[in-house]
Amino acid sequence: MKKTGYLLVSLLLSAPLWAQSPQQKGLDIINQATAEAHVGFLASDELQGREAGFHGGRIAGEYIVANLKSMGIEPLGDSYYYPFEAYRLERQKKGRWQVHPDSIAELKNTVHQKLPLNNILGKIEGKNPDEYVIVGAHYDHLGIDPMLDGDQIYNGADDNASGVSAVLQIARAFLASGEQPEKTVVFAFWDGEEKGLLGSKAFVQSFPEMDKVRGYLNFDMIGRNHIEDRPNHVVYFYTESHPVFGKWLKEDIKRYNLNLDPDYRPWDNPVGGSDNGPFAKLGVPIIWYHTDGHPDYHLPSDEADKINWDKLVNITKASFLNMWNMANEKKF
Repeated sequence: MKKTGYLLVSLLLSAPLWAQSPQQKGLDIINQATAEAHVGFLASDELQGREAGFHGGRIAGEYIVANLKSMGIEPLGDSYYYPFEAYRLERQKKGRWQVHPDSIAELKNTVHQKLPLNNILGKIEGKNPDEYVIVGAHYDHLGIDPMLDGDQIYNGADDNASGVSAVLQIARAFLASGEQPEKTVVFAFWDGEEKGLLGSKAFVQSFPEMDKVRGYLNFDMIGRNHIEDRPNHVVYFYTESHPVFGKWLKEDIKRYNLNLDPDYRPWDNPVGGSDNGPFAKLGVPIIWYHTDGHPDYHLPSDEADKINWDKLVNITKASFLNMWNMANEKKF
């Protein structure tokens, strides 16, 4: 055989060694610089704490939509925006914000408050469009308290600009993989979480194809250290009847050398805590990443310069792999 023949055979035999998998292509696009850009903007003073229904919250929503458009992520429906309204009794009376039609109809019979809100939903359509998996995070926070002495802006860098950054990076990673997923992947950004999980509640009661949702992955506060000498700590909640969720993370941490030390917490009925709740109540299996509480929780001191960027990036990578499995495995 001629020398060129040996070279060709050698290249063909070695191709699998250097060819990247779709998962690796996605992982390679997830990075700290992008996380810093997203969190830095969303948690900036100019967004005034991103309170749901107020100016800063609307700017945050426009920023998310602009990113989805620039990536080429399609809207779930005719628009990226899924508007809904929340109602409650006038401010002198006790009462929570409500989004259920029956509660709203009752409130409309008396003096009430109304708050217009927007969920934001994008998608990558799957080969089987009749099945959905969803990854989501709330983008609202607590706004401004003008009566505070000192810093009056609740910037919400960890809660939950960190989670929004992860969803945006996962969308980009799916595109970078170069492969269409088997199931449709929905990228969800919930409004009104801080006022009572309003966005996720409104979605599950109005989305006409909830019976086709096969899994939901939630982010809420994934960028801080609960204990400073355990910087890799992360709580990994998941539906107990789906032990494969725990198996996925354990295997992927080892395979991709992810710098995480998870506290695995299988949960029989994971209905509390965050936007995972409305999905779990309908029997949708869930995964929820959370890095536990910290001294700046729900305070103006929840600033971007306190984020553990290495942790945030590694959680984003791990959850991209979770979503890859959710979107491509037939059963879990």
